[in-house]
Amino acid sequence: MLLIKPPSQDQLKIFLQNTAQGKFSYPDVGKTNSHEKIQGYDNDHNRILLGHGEKVFHSACDAIRTWKMFPGGWARIEPPNAPVKKGQVVAMVAKVMGFYWVNNCRIVYLLDEMEPVRKYGFAYGTLAQHVEKGEELFSVEWLPDGSVWYVLRAFSKPRFWLARLCYPLARLYQRKFVKESQRAMQLEIRKLEN
Repeated sequence: MLLIKPPSQDQLKIFLQNTAQGKFSYPDVGKTNSHEKIQGYDNDHNRILLGHGEKVFHSACDAIRTWKMFPGGWARIEPPNAPVKKGQVVAMVAKVMGFYWVNNCRIVYLLDEMEPVRKYGFAYGTLAQHVEKGEELFSVEWLPDGSVWYVLRAFSKPRFWLARLCYPLARLYQRKFVKESQRAMQLEIRKLEN
């Protein structure tokens, strides 16, 4: 859904109701957990150090559980308090070049591993009403050396004709999202120090 003004809560509610049963728009569902490159897609893997220790890990998990990795402003999740559970459908609202793009995504899987590395997170995948197609993993890793990392792994490609036409701009905004998401997670961890 493309709008010239911010979507209302009623518009978002109707959008989510109408698209909740939609199918994934790509065949490689769950592949962000495989660490393999997906042919025909842009494959991105980004990580940033958040700090060290159990307190940092649990705070980072809470931030992911409450969608704090979304920078707000130009990119946000609706509803903002959506539970992180498999099958949950959300709208990702992005303001790009003065327009509001409302995209739908569904949580594909949850990640909660103890060994060999402690990991927490989830991946969501695009549904038919999304300008892109692909999947993105948001996770936190607590390594044996005590370091805690925020990890974003994704594969994607344009689906909507305008996204294909403006491909370099779409990639620019994807990189912008990564940087701002990393910054949002770092800010959440800094709150521990205050």
